[in-house]
Amino acid sequence: MGEGAEITWKDGGVPVSARFDDPYFSLQDGLAETRHVFLDGNDLAARLGPGFQLAELGFGTGLSFLATRQLMTDRAIPGPVRFTSFEAFPISVPDMGRALAAFPGLAPMAADLTERWTGPGTYDFGDVVLEVIAGDARHTLPLWAGKADAWFLDGFAPARNPELWEPSLLAEVARHTAPGGSFATYTAAGQVRRALSAAGFEVTRAPGFGAKRHMTRGRLR
Repeated sequence: MGEGAEITWKDGGVPVSARFDDPYFSLQDGLAETRHVFLDGNDLAARLGPGFQLAELGFGTGLSFLATRQLMTDRAIPGPVRFTSFEAFPISVPDMGRALAAFPGLAPMAADLTERWTGPGTYDFGDVVLEVIAGDARHTLPLWAGKADAWFLDGFAPARNPELWEPSLLAEVARHTAPGGSFATYTAAGQVRRALSAAGFEVTRAPGFGAKRHMTRGRLR
C-alpha cells in the first residue's frame, strides 16, 4: 500500500492527519460539509448519470465517495458512475471504520467499503466504480488517461499541504477536465483561485459551510 496515513483523533472521533495537522473533515458536520461543498458545489444531483466521471484529489476516509453513492441512491440516479481519487497516504481499514462511524446514516455503504478496502486499486460497487490511485498526484495525475466531468479538490488546507494546490498541479486538473466540466473546493485561498483561473476555469466564490464564509467552485472555459 505504500506509506500510509498517520492519524490522531479529536474529541467526537474526528480524524486528524498527524502529517498535516489538519482534520479530514469538518469538526461541525463532515457529511453536511461534503454535501454542501462537493455535491452541491458541482450540481451533482442534476448532472450525475451513466458514464459520468468524477475525480478527486485526496481520497481520505472515503467520505466524499460514500456521500456520492448516497446521493445516487436517494435520488434513484442510475449508474455506473466512475469515481477516481488520487491519494498519497492511504488510510488503514481500522482508521477508515473508526472515522466513518461518525456517520450512522452511511453505515451500510461504509461497511461495504471497509469490508472491501485493501488500499489503492479498483472496486466495482455496481452503481459506482471506484478507482484509487496511489502516490503523489503531481506525478500520477499527468499519467492518468481520463477526463473528469467534475472534480473534488479535497486536499488538506493549502497552508498545510501546499503540494496539492501548486499551480502546475491545478493546470493538470484543468487538462484532465472534460469540456464544460466543473470543480468545487472548500478553500477560498486567493492563490488557489488565481491558479485555477489561470489554468482555464471560470472561478466563482460561493458561500462556505458552517462558520467558513467562502468556498470556491468553477467551470472549465
